[in-house]
Formats: sequence, structure tokens, C-alpha cells
Amino acid sequence: MPVEYGRAGTDQDLKEILLLQEKNLPPQLTEEIREREGFLTVSHTLDLLGRMNEVCPHIIARKKGRVVGYALCMHPDFSEDIPILRAMFNQIRASLPSGKTFMVMGQVCIDKDYRKQGIFRGLYRTMKEALSDRFDLIVTEVDGRNRRSLEAHLAIGFQVLKKYQSDGRDWYLIIL
Repeated sequence: MPVEYGRAGTDQDLKEILLLQEKNLPPQLTEEIREREGFLTVSHTLDLLGRMNEVCPHIIARKKGRVVGYALCMHPDFSEDIPILRAMFNQIRASLPSGKTFMVMGQVCIDKDYRKQGIFRGLYRTMKEALSDRFDLIVTEVDGRNRRSLEAHLAIGFQVLKKYQSDGRDWYLIIL
């Protein structure tokens, strides 16, 4: 059965995103796994995830009817909702060419049993197709300690717009 890509449309989709997210936050992972597999930085609430989805539905990958990967769509209207992301939005505003419209890819995650199967690339391909009529760019940032994520993003065509420091960490602001 192939992986199906689409947009989150139900509360169940959002709950499955949150379950996958919870499994990939640093407290759930050993240092070795964080180094080898990557990790997530932000934990969302169902309420925030739902409000974001109403503005621009998240991109999901399903296999056998279950969410096995996602790429969150975070409209700039949510720039104040997650404190650790405020610096990123300030950097975006200061760095992007004027007149460019953008959507932030707020977080990407693939279930560990489905990694290295092209789902990462499929999520971004679906996101580009879904957003290209409304936005010029997809922007995200990667924690400098998350080498796996940075390398994966660069491999599919993201470019480093800027490297900066915030909250004692190095961040890479990247665009597609």
C-alpha cells in the first residue's frame, strides 16, 4: 500500500500529529537517537494546531490510514504564539526580500518506522504544490545541533538564508 499525501482535515489527523510529535521530542529520545535520527524542538497543543490548520491545513502522509509523517503549516499570523519561534519570525522579517510572501514550515516529522522511504521529500513536494499559488517561499529554521534535519533539508533544495543565535543555540534560517 503506497503512502498517501494530503492535508489534515479532521481532529483525528491533528491528534495523530500530536502523538507522533510527542514520540520525537528530546525528553523521549536518548542523546544517541537525537544525534542519529534528529529531534523536534516545539510541542504544540491541540488548540494551537487546530487554529493553525484552519488558516492553512497541515501536510500529512498516511499509510494504512494512519498519519506517519507531517509538515506543519504555520502562517505568519501565529508569530507570537510560540515564544521560542519569535526570534525566527523577527529574522525572517529582517532577511527576506520585501514583497515576498511566505509560509513557515513549522515542524516536520516522520515516524521512525517509515524513515528513509522518501516521505520527507514527498511531504515537501506536496507542500510546494499546495502553497505555490499563495506563497513565494517556504521558510523554516533548524537547530544547529540537529545535523540530520539540516542535511535533509539542504538535500531537497533548501538554501541557508541566515545563521543566527537565539536562546543560546545556533539556528539556520532556510528557504525553499
